[in-house]
Amino acid sequence: MFQPLFRHSSPFAWWKLLSFVLLLYACVMGFLGNVPRLAILNETIRNLYFHVPMWFSMTLFLFVSVLYSIAYLRNPSLRNDTISYSFAVSGMWFGILGILTGMLWAKFTWGTWWTKDPKLNAAAIGLLMYVAYMILRNAVEDLDKSARIASIYNIFAFPIFIALIYIMPRLTDSLHPGNGGNPGFNTYDRDREMNLIFYSSIIGFMLLGVWMTTLYIRLQEWKNKKDLYTKEPVTHESSLGN
Repeated sequence: MFQPLFRHSSPFAWWKLLSFVLLLYACVMGFLGNVPRLAILNETIRNLYFHVPMWFSMTLFLFVSVLYSIAYLRNPSLRNDTISYSFAVSGMWFGILGILTGMLWAKFTWGTWWTKDPKLNAAAIGLLMYVAYMILRNAVEDLDKSARIASIYNIFAFPIFIALIYIMPRLTDSLHPGNGGNPGFNTYDRDREMNLIFYSSIIGFMLLGVWMTTLYIRLQEWKNKKDLYTKEPVTHESSLGN
């Protein structure tokens, strides 16, 4: 899926350079660019350039992970399972960064690091679901069985995760923008400069995540090959132990 566009292994591949340029621009302008002076938010609105792209990237990578889980069930190859797991790991990391940047934002706007807000709790539950996915995948020693169980779990977990963080908070009272009747950031005075920084950050973080994931995939495949060549065959005598 990503291979035709991102197959270049050179460290100077065009999309890697683009990721660096976009993130450099987003970071510099994110801290130094002009922002509207809004009540409560004030300068913390700059977190829009970092917190929201983290969640967008997380959602994309978890979605790609599901696609490769489906691909594995249709074509049970080790590579499909490795790619699915790797994108899930990347999605988890971006989700954790999204929660951390959200907590920082909450501290300066709501006065606390964490509240009983439905969206915050739903996000935490959703990430714990993927922690369970990783534990489940590594709990079974048989690689084929492990990949099959993890793929099925992943396919069911993703729509539940989306419902938890995007749908349910909109149906209840929430402090989070765009939920519980609160206006989203698209209703505020986001000028052309802010939009340019915002979308540059989204694309930059997504490309960075793909870059990280491709490296992790290569590492996982190297480990799989190493295990394949170094693993000693299990005999009846060796299985008895000492």
